[in-house]
Amino acid sequence: MLHCGIVGLPLSGKSTIFNVITSSGAEVKPYPGGKTDPNRAVVDVPDARFARLAEAHKPQKITPAQVEFVDLAGVSRGAGKGEGLGNAFLSFAADADALIHVIRCFDNSAVMHPEGSVDPVRDWEILDMELVFRDLSVVENRMGRLSGKKKLTPEEEAERVLLGRCRECLMEELPIRSLDLKPAERRAIRGFTFLTAKPQIIVLNLDETQADLEAAPNAQALKKKIEDASLPCIQIYGRLEMDLTELSPEEAAEFTEGLPITRPGRERLISLAYEALGLISFFTCGPDEVKAWTIRDGESAVDAAGAIHTDLARGFIRAQVVGYEDYTKYGDSYANCRDEGVLRVEGRDYRVRDGDIIEIRFNV
Repeated sequence: MLHCGIVGLPLSGKSTIFNVITSSGAEVKPYPGGKTDPNRAVVDVPDARFARLAEAHKPQKITPAQVEFVDLAGVSRGAGKGEGLGNAFLSFAADADALIHVIRCFDNSAVMHPEGSVDPVRDWEILDMELVFRDLSVVENRMGRLSGKKKLTPEEEAERVLLGRCRECLMEELPIRSLDLKPAERRAIRGFTFLTAKPQIIVLNLDETQADLEAAPNAQALKKKIEDASLPCIQIYGRLEMDLTELSPEEAAEFTEGLPITRPGRERLISLAYEALGLISFFTCGPDEVKAWTIRDGESAVDAAGAIHTDLARGFIRAQVVGYEDYTKYGDSYANCRDEGVLRVEGRDYRVRDGDIIEIRFNV
């Protein structure tokens, strides 16, 4: 299951975005002093294809793909150096597959900004620097232990060189994900759970008075920051979209008139998280269950088999595959697809495509 950590400065609207994602419509209590346990929610991935397959088969059980969202405590200055709730926050953030960075763009006199004013660019840079400080401390601690050894193994020497590159990157206040690392190098540093190496999605949290980014504070600098960062970025009207969950579609349409809301924020954000992590879905269908499975784009048929069960990967023989469009076109039936010549038999190295309907043949 995909795990996304929601991060941001205090009072940036993280808990509001959390409620938008979970469609709970209920308030999430803010963190009291000293509280570090995060709010968690597992949500179904919106997928019209899955809904269509479930309706066609009417199985006894349906199992959509799911994502876990974790609403982490607000990050204040000094968190990257372990101050305040920093150590607890960073330990939770390290477990995330991706970070959803909520940036406050709205002004509200009833919710004072911890920095004294609303400036999205400044806030963005504060959190980025805290993540850099944390990763830099991890690099320096490890390099310090390596330098204390009289002789390094070839593997340790390669690690020292790689960490040196990471250190240089961080010292320039750049995230580790900006490094041009080979797949083997990325695997080598995976155990350090560097926060700046994780995919990051920017959520600009606006209110209903801001029809577009032009109405955000420091708008031109913010637009340039978005362009320079080259990160996935979406605008969500947090408080408004949370309130919309309690309204009928007709009432919601009235409240959103004039705003660029054509698709619910939760759907856009979940889709963006999948895209940022390079994930795709394939399906298994039958009278007992219709289920959506999540794998990384580029993975093979045997990887898909392993996602279902390790025994299927171990005893893999072949995969029967048909694309979603063909499957639905010919009556949601393997037999019909076989008769029409669109059902394929693929080997273990077949690269699974998004939306494939797959049946694994195996022998253990």
